[in-house]
Amino acid sequence: MPRRREGRLVDLEVDILGSGIELQAEDGDFYGFALAKRMADRAGATALTAHGTLYKALGRLAERGLVESVWEDPSVAAEEGRPRRRLYRVTGAGAVAYRAEREQRAVLAPSPRSAFA
Repeated sequence: MPRRREGRLVDLEVDILGSGIELQAEDGDFYGFALAKRMADRAGATALTAHGTLYKALGRLAERGLVESVWEDPSVAAEEGRPRRRLYRVTGAGAVAYRAEREQRAVLAPSPRSAFA
């Protein structure tokens, strides 16, 4: 994993926040497997992000206040005959950090023309 610069997000965290914002706009809170699927769809990947990697990154984002989580109501899971899900939501601070990171990366990205000038 690339070394983290103070106050910056690594690529995986940017992907999590971007995919989470999309899922949240569609369905409200989202859960890990749906997030991994969305990230794979966005990247055109054939494999999902490893769950251990995904949940560690979600934990780091939660520590920074960029996402928050709650456990699903047990009765909902029981009705559907499955284990409870941990539901995530991108916070306002997470949305701001995502936009700021995307803007900063756009500014720092080299222009295609400059390579040939």
